[in-house]
Amino acid sequence: MSQFHFQQLTPDLMLDALAGVGLYPDSGLLPLNSYENRVYQFRNETGERLVVKFYRPERWTAEQIREEHALAAFLAEEEVPVAVPLSQDGATLHRHGDYWFALWPSLGGRHLEPDNLDQLEAVGHQLGRWHAAASRFQLQARPRLDPRQSLPLALAQLEAAVPWPMGLAEQLRPQLARLVRQVGERWQTDWAPLALHGDCHLGNILWRDGPLFVDLDDCLTGPAVQDLWLLLSGDQAEQRLQLDTLLAGYEEFAEFDHRQLALIEPLRTQRQIQHLAWLARRWADPAFPAAFPWFATEAFWLQQLQQLAEQERALAAPPISLTFGL
Repeated sequence: MSQFHFQQLTPDLMLDALAGVGLYPDSGLLPLNSYENRVYQFRNETGERLVVKFYRPERWTAEQIREEHALAAFLAEEEVPVAVPLSQDGATLHRHGDYWFALWPSLGGRHLEPDNLDQLEAVGHQLGRWHAAASRFQLQARPRLDPRQSLPLALAQLEAAVPWPMGLAEQLRPQLARLVRQVGERWQTDWAPLALHGDCHLGNILWRDGPLFVDLDDCLTGPAVQDLWLLLSGDQAEQRLQLDTLLAGYEEFAEFDHRQLALIEPLRTQRQIQHLAWLARRWADPAFPAAFPWFATEAFWLQQLQQLAEQERALAAPPISLTFGL
């Protein structure tokens, strides 16, 4: 369990870090929404808006962070619209004290509209361009997506933290263990490995006359469907329409292996359990109890019991299909 938190990351320390790379903010440091790292927007002495990200220690190595930056630079060269970190004195990753940090231009934009199919097709178009290029880029230091390894670890972290009320342990423990086993049984490995965004949900895409992908913090090697399924929402009919729209754009650049649709529910289960483990793992960081107070309530864990049962039924059901009316 990580006991690290960001209380030592003071404004003076951040200003010293920026001064170390020749930047002197002409405004305050405006915090942006981020729990895993600490991200701030500011204006430099010339009035340019920039963003600085201080990476959480103990999470990624410097080599892994540099791979994130290298992937962004590679994709930009391939004309994929992605936010690329700035180079200062020939480097994109800098260190000050215990903290690694990086800088980006502040890129304005608006959130995608979930029900806008034209926007969704444009996202699919650019993801197809990304995946077609990413087959030529290997992530050596980053993890490979494999729930058979990550989920047992997440389960062990939850059982060590015991974040649920004791009265619910007899229900939660076997249900979580059963889901971990079922995901492992359904996981397939016959997919082409790609360098993926890894956390490609609507919040990590800005609309600027087209989609712009931001925050490659969770980039990894995995199957193409990992960058698609998080964009789906609603009932199965709505998800079919969204998936069909995404793939209409995607397959202009890359062929999609439809067998990967069987991975969606295992991936959804993995994300649900890993989210619980993430909250338990970060609970020592004072920012987490303040932001997620419901995590320690009985009502939340009763809701989790219901959602986990629903996910178990989804795992047992046939995978989503793009064949309408059958």
